[in-house]
Amino acid sequence: NIIDTPGHVDFTVEVERSLRVLDGAVVVFCAVGGVQPQSETVWRQADRYNVPRMAFINKMDRTGADFHNVLHQVREKLGARGVAIQVPIGSEADFQGAVDLIEMKALVHTDEMGAEVIEGEMSEDLRVTAEMFREQLLETLSELSDEVAELYLEGADIPVELLHKAIREGCCSGEIVPVLCGTALRNKGVQPLLDAIVRYLPSPIDRPPVEGEERPGKVISRVPEDDAPFAGLAFKIQSDDYMGQIAYVRIYSGTLEAGTQVYVPRLDKKLRVQQIIRMHANSRDKVPAAFAGDIVAVGGLKGIGTGDTICDSKDPISFESIEFPEPVISSAIEAKTKVDEDKLSQALGRLTTEDPTFHVRVDHETGQTIVSGMGELHLEIIVDRLLREFGLEVTKGNPQVTYRETITRQARGEGKFIRQTGGRGAYGHVVLELEPLEPGSGIEFEDATVGGVIPAEFVRATEKGCREALESGILAGFEVVDVLIRLLSGSTHEVDSSDMAFRAAGSMGVKDAMEKGKPVLKEPIMEIEVVTPEEYLGDVMADIQSRRGQIEELGTTAGGSRNVRGFVPLREMFGYSTDIRGLTQGRATYSMEPHSYQAVPEKIMQEIVGRARGLFQSTS
Repeated sequence: NIIDTPGHVDFTVEVERSLRVLDGAVVVFCAVGGVQPQSETVWRQADRYNVPRMAFINKMDRTGADFHNVLHQVREKLGARGVAIQVPIGSEADFQGAVDLIEMKALVHTDEMGAEVIEGEMSEDLRVTAEMFREQLLETLSELSDEVAELYLEGADIPVELLHKAIREGCCSGEIVPVLCGTALRNKGVQPLLDAIVRYLPSPIDRPPVEGEERPGKVISRVPEDDAPFAGLAFKIQSDDYMGQIAYVRIYSGTLEAGTQVYVPRLDKKLRVQQIIRMHANSRDKVPAAFAGDIVAVGGLKGIGTGDTICDSKDPISFESIEFPEPVISSAIEAKTKVDEDKLSQALGRLTTEDPTFHVRVDHETGQTIVSGMGELHLEIIVDRLLREFGLEVTKGNPQVTYRETITRQARGEGKFIRQTGGRGAYGHVVLELEPLEPGSGIEFEDATVGGVIPAEFVRATEKGCREALESGILAGFEVVDVLIRLLSGSTHEVDSSDMAFRAAGSMGVKDAMEKGKPVLKEPIMEIEVVTPEEYLGDVMADIQSRRGQIEELGTTAGGSRNVRGFVPLREMFGYSTDIRGLTQGRATYSMEPHSYQAVPEKIMQEIVGRARGLFQSTS
């Protein structure tokens, strides 16, 4: 199975969920742009899942293409042991093909679209370069393989099959990254790349058994065998006009047959598999069964979500789910006509099911529908999909930064909900404490009550009320993050206490503690890299600093341009693509990706809070 993902950081969800289920990856680098910030992000994601990799240096026919510079960047910037198994024959407009360093053959493409490949002659300069890189290749492989080392030290000829075997073992273990080159647009270098995928990347049986939990704390594993208990992971959900919803599933063990029931541990439900489909881009084939190692689309699993395990109910297992980053940018959206409002709500529901980094909420103060995503491009694509796939024209407001709220000191709060009416009253009383946590910790809840002062069912209701309260902070209504809620004590009424009353009391207690916890706003900080000609360097740096940016590193590219790396608040980066073109006469390029959330300066925080509260007052 081959899965192609976008490289743009706004669509990191596609990379994340694909790497989670793949056995190997080909990372494509531009021969001109080299290793960019989003390349490093993808590389780190692949590191996290221990995915073996090959590198393909693409666009060798473009002006400024430099194979050797990109190979150096792969080694230096990514810390990878990149090993060239090809060197290019020519570059830019003169790119003709590549030398296979294993068999020392010059593979030359004789026509414009690369369909015909012949074995050509090597010039003296090319032969010297190829022999130098082959020597490096043999030295590296002799460190990995005793068989290669023995022959290499004796100065004997090393069989081609032994070299293939050593490269495969090094690639599968992640010790080396084979590097190839070509130009996909002209179909040059693509066939050798496909051969290398088959030769060097692992098959499912080359990968270690996948681990999961039979129950909390008990880890078990599954081997990729057809007669093992069935287990798979749903890594992508997609709306389908004919089947309602299909789930893309990687089968780790066992056999999945159409018409059988599978168990979903998260839902604690059995669901029936209606159809199994093998996907071929836009076409699809129904198959009666799928086996260990397959990736298939499955119809009929209603209610399943991205990252859910599906398995045999007799041998349950839960694999680690997939974690996705939180959105950093928001925008108000509305249908152009009243008639389309219901259709818009349904369409947005389908899109949020498909994309875990796309969130939708209704602002209760203004009544607006707010969509949130990973960047401006992400939201633009959503609007485009609403028109193309659902026939909906929408208006989208200007992008807004998705801030977060948190507290900076420990604080105690009390919530007492008492309602006395003619009939049965309501009573809930809690005392709790909020404590700031490390960034990225999320929300944690701890029951520190003693002696059963609050019954267990009311503790659960209190937790629910607390978490609901933190969905909207007290400064400007943004979500509260990185807080520990510690329930200390409380009291009950033998008749009037209820889940509803303790839920309300928990919410009141959290709001009380937030007021005392010195709350602050946090804003998304973006990591940015700008590549600019030398003459515009001063203007580019001054512009970044004027946007509250911090410059971390200055470098020089192979072509003599300067690259500037640093961190800038997202709030200051709207419209940057237009501004940077104006500053540099269109000659600079940039890329940015989310890095972290940091506290907003006091003056700006007051401005944001004032604007938010003014808006709420004007709409209430």
